[in-house]
Amino acid sequence: MEPQAFVAATLAAHVGFAIVVTAHASLTDRDAGPWPVVTLAFGLAGIAAYFFYDETSDSDEH
Repeated sequence: MEPQAFVAATLAAHVGFAIVVTAHASLTDRDAGPWPVVTLAFGLAGIAAYFFYDETSDSDEH
């Protein structure tokens, strides 16, 4: 794959992923927070963080 095609495909995928995160947050009345931007920058890692990060959990609880 040529570098230009790779960059274009990666950009398209990241934009699509960010749209999915934004749409999911809107449909579920969830605050998207920074996750669309994180997803736009990091792709699948941003999606994983959006779905698995729980800001209500307290790390001091045992």
